[in-house]
Order: sequence, then C-alpha cells, then structure tokens
Amino acid sequence: MKTYYSLLLAFVVAFSVSAQKKQLKTAQKLVDAASFDAALTLLEDNSDLLRSAEPKYAAHYHYLLGAVQQAGKEFYKAVEAFDTSKSIEAKGGLNKYTQLINVSKASFINDIINHAVDLNSKGNYNEASKLLYLAYELDDENLDYLYFSASSAVNSGDYENALPYYLTLKEKNYTGSVTKFYATEVSTGIESEVDQNTYNIYKKSKDFTNLRTGLSESRLPEIVKNIALIHVSNGDNEAAMKSIKDARKFSPKDVGLILTEADLYIKLGDEARFGALMQEAIAQDPTNAMLYYNLGVVNGNEGKRDKAKDYYKKAIELDPNYEATYLNLSAVILEGEADIVEEMNSLGTSASDNRKYDELKSKREALFLEAVPYLEQLVKINPKNADAITTLKNIFGTIGDTANFKKYRDILEAL
Repeated sequence: MKTYYSLLLAFVVAFSVSAQKKQLKTAQKLVDAASFDAALTLLEDNSDLLRSAEPKYAAHYHYLLGAVQQAGKEFYKAVEAFDTSKSIEAKGGLNKYTQLINVSKASFINDIINHAVDLNSKGNYNEASKLLYLAYELDDENLDYLYFSASSAVNSGDYENALPYYLTLKEKNYTGSVTKFYATEVSTGIESEVDQNTYNIYKKSKDFTNLRTGLSESRLPEIVKNIALIHVSNGDNEAAMKSIKDARKFSPKDVGLILTEADLYIKLGDEARFGALMQEAIAQDPTNAMLYYNLGVVNGNEGKRDKAKDYYKKAIELDPNYEATYLNLSAVILEGEADIVEEMNSLGTSASDNRKYDELKSKREALFLEAVPYLEQLVKINPKNADAITTLKNIFGTIGDTANFKKYRDILEAL
C-alpha cells in the first residue's frame, strides 16, 4: 500500500509539473506573439498551479506576468512581478529570468518614461510624477528622472513630494547640464545644433566651420527657486532664504539665482532689497530687458516716477515688442495727472489763480501728450489691446482732439 501511494504521489507530481510546463510554454508563445490579453487570461486562470511550482517554473510565471503587465502599462504590478521572479531565483540559486529582466531593464524604463510623457501632455501630472519616480527608483543614478518627477509634482500641486525630491537633487549637486555640439555651415553662415556623431563628421568636412561645444543651461537655479518657493508656500521663509544663500555661495554670479533671491524678497515685501538684487543681476546681464522692466515696476511702486520711466525706456530700447513695458510706462507718466488735477481744483477765481489754472491745464495736456507715443506704439504692436485704445480715446477726449477721439472710439467699438 505504501508503495502504491508513493507511485500515485509521483504520478501526481509528474502530472502537475507537466501541466505547469505546458501552460508556461503556451503563455510564453502568446507573449512572444504579443497576444498579451490571452497570455494574461491564461496566467491568471492557472495562477494557483504556477505560483506553487518549483522555483524555475514559478520564476518563469512571474517573469511572464511582469512582461504582460508591462505591455498593459501596469508598471507597478510589472515591477512587483519582476522582483518576485528575481527573488525566487535568488533563493533557488537560479538566474535565467533575472538576466532577462536585467537585460530588458532599459527598455522597461523607457516604456515608463514614454507613458509618463504622454500623461504629462494630457495634464495628468500627478500620475506622471509617480511613474517618473518609479523610473528613478529603478535607476537611481539617473537624476534626470527625479528632476522631471519633481517638476510634474509641482505642476500637480503636490509640494509635499516635490520638496524632498528637489532637496535630494540639490544635495547631489545636480545641474542637468549636458554637452551640446554646434557647427556653422560655410555656405549660409548659419550655426545649428547637431548630435555628437554628426559633429565628429563635420569636423572633417570643409563645408562646416566654427565647430564648438557648450554646456546646456544648469537646472540648479530652478531647483533652488522651487525649493525656496515651496518653503515660502509653507510659510517657512527662513528655510527659503537659507536655500538660496547656500546656492549663491558656490555660484555668486549666476543670474538665475540672483533673480530667485530677488523674487523671494518681492514676495516678502522687501522692495528695497529686490531692487538692489535686480541691479546686481543687470551688472551680470546688462542687455536683459526684463531686468530693467522689473526695476521699473519696483521704482513705480515706490513712487519714484522718474527712475521708473528711465528703466522702462531702457527696457523698450532692449526689447521694443514687450507690451507691458509700454503700458506701465504710460501709466507712470499719467500718474502725475492726479497731483495736477488736485491743485487745479484747489484754486480760486482770482486773476492769479486763473493764470495758474491755465499753466496747470497746459502741464496736464503736456503730460497726456508725453504718454501718447508709447500708447500708440503699443497699439501698433497689438491692435487689440483694449487698455491702450481706451486710454488713448480718453486722452484725446480730454484735450479736445475730436478726430483722434473718434478714431480710437471706433477702433474700440470694433473690437
């Protein structure tokens, strides 16, 4: 009887192993044929049989399950399945599927990244951030994944996760800078960016000249800025200031960091320090129109109209197409009207007061006419700028220029 049961057990085991091998072979063929739905159904229907199989078959089962989950973009489940397969093999002294998983790791991560990019493009920043972080966990030497995960987290408003990601990047001195390659075509004189292989080919060609390399812009200023802004958002201004000052110790002339610090001071309401930092930024980047524009804003807010006008005019000189500069400059000019009108209203009816009134009236008209060229230029840049058109209409109506009043009234009504 004992022999009978032993034979029966051996038969059952042999049958079970045969069934496992058969199902795994079929599942493998389905995966190879990209019939992932059918493969998943087969694996799920036989999960009890295959999970309890001996290590080499159980490892194969989890490997196939991971491949199917990967194809279905169920990346978290795929990672779990692959890890289980590797764990089973490690305990059993095997490595067949571990090697396959490791060899295909780059392709797996690439699938994750592509799906995250697609989610980002659809505005699903939260899930994209999680997937990018998963990619980072799979390859923690690639800090680009962590950077993009943090960026997506910020876009989704998930500052709780974004902050530690950015802090890790800062601690690791991540810049994200890569070498870029440039070549100038002799016949056109136009420089273009090329890949490294093309660059090496062009170096041997007489058709290209001025071959050069350069580093892409560092991402560190943005990282530090976001750390600071998250701290500000959390009400932790001390931590925000410290994060910027620490960064500027090793990069004191970095305009991006200077502007980050300036931006923090303006958020804290310290316009004087903001202005000083903007001047520092201008010393490093004297042709940046936005720096002068921002100084115009600060000086205008402080009531320093003449300085504000000078900064706005310099900004226009450097960038004659930025609409806000014209609008702000005209607004600063017209701010002087309130003082003139107040003085006009305080006058009496004496002869001297009447003369003073006429002087103030002329001064007011001159003020209007000073603003007109900037407003008219703004309308040329953007013919649909209702604020500029309305202001011009009101100016010409006030000074009695009927023709121009009607002109801008008609333009406004046609918008």
